[in-house]
Amino acid sequence: MATVGLYGIAFALVDQDQKLITGTGKGLGTDGIYVVSRADLGGKTANITGLDGTPVKTYGFNRVQAVDIPQAEPSVALDINDLNFAIKQQIKGMINDQKGGYTDQGIQAHVAMLITTQTLNRLNYVYYGFGDGILSEPSANLQTNTNAIQKADDALTYTALTTDAFNGAPYKLYSDLDANFDKANMYKEVFGGYVLPTPPAGGSASGTGSGTTTH
Repeated sequence: MATVGLYGIAFALVDQDQKLITGTGKGLGTDGIYVVSRADLGGKTANITGLDGTPVKTYGFNRVQAVDIPQAEPSVALDINDLNFAIKQQIKGMINDQKGGYTDQGIQAHVAMLITTQTLNRLNYVYYGFGDGILSEPSANLQTNTNAIQKADDALTYTALTTDAFNGAPYKLYSDLDANFDKANMYKEVFGGYVLPTPPAGGSASGTGSGTTTH
């Protein structure tokens, strides 16, 4: 099945037990989830690699007799146009000195992430859920403006860790194409126990507390 586009990216901080961290100053806002939105000028790419481990062949009698597939080790190369500054430092694990400065003290923030794309007909959604992982910013390529503006996007690398809610797998694939799809359960699993708000009559819940629909 083909997919089209990058529809949404959402982050949350989780604790050592992979439970959602909430509250201003601790989590990413009151309800703990930050949805990349128009305020961030959206996301360009979420290049997911390592969804399968590298096959290991077993040889016998001059032939390949079996192939073992090790556990997946996913990583995601993210390119977001203008990610909120404070949120970016939180998900990288940077320490705020309360004077406008941030330093890397080697304390990694554990981040849950949900990436959304769509089917070709735009009628359904496919989700890549990561219940725990580490975000890093390997480089910052700053260039002088010439006759064109040289913009440095927010380029982050996400390294997925195993997730208890996924039975020890590092990621989980969801889609509303499945008749048994449960959006509330997906949010609960990916975001460490998050409770998706019940949609009002005739409306739909964003699940973010920010008024931003993530489907």
